[in-house]
Amino acid sequence: MDFGLVLLLLGGFLLGGAWSIWRADSDTEGRTGPQVVFAVILLTAALLASVSGILYLV
Repeated sequence: MDFGLVLLLLGGFLLGGAWSIWRADSDTEGRTGPQVVFAVILLTAALLASVSGILYLV
């Protein structure tokens, strides 16, 4: 399997994790600060992995 495809799969996995954390808010309190920070970190990692995978394939 090509390394670029592995990076794309990793990016999709991290994107799903960021979406899962973003959607897991409390009905009364909303999203907490650490929850938002972790979701942003995962989103950034997902974007970096996806872009790296695309550039590796090109």
